[in-house]
Amino acid sequence: MTSLGNLRDLYQQVILERYKKPRHRGQTNPVDRYQKGHNPSCGDTIELTLRLNPSGDRIEDVKFEGEGCAIAMASADLMAEAMRGRSVDQAIAMVQQFQDMMKGGTEFPAEFRKLNVMQGVSQFPVRIKCATLTWHTLKAALESTNTQPSEEYVSNE
Repeated sequence: MTSLGNLRDLYQQVILERYKKPRHRGQTNPVDRYQKGHNPSCGDTIELTLRLNPSGDRIEDVKFEGEGCAIAMASADLMAEAMRGRSVDQAIAMVQQFQDMMKGGTEFPAEFRKLNVMQGVSQFPVRIKCATLTWHTLKAALESTNTQPSEEYVSNE
């Protein structure tokens, strides 16, 4: 059984690792969806690009650019990894599941256990918006047809 202290250490370790060395920073090629997200309360910004399969119902790649706190950037990197190969419907369901987890709901199944490290954020209500920004942005990207950068952004406030 893992103690709460060990769990907190693991959570901090994964977040710092993903913040310092993100694996999914950049822009997809081609860009099939583009969405900008912004968290006005702390200034986090995210620019998400997605590459979809030819029929447009499955995510082949997700990349992000942006600036923000360690939680926002780690969440973006973990989300990008988890979304590769998912259908659009699965991705939208996972956005809802992530938001539920941030409110103290159930965690993800074993295949997505890396996302569960973000569950520690739910203990800090002021930081939940940092963790969910990229997920709100993904949902907006999947529901739009934007392929070009624009000044419009989705906010999670």
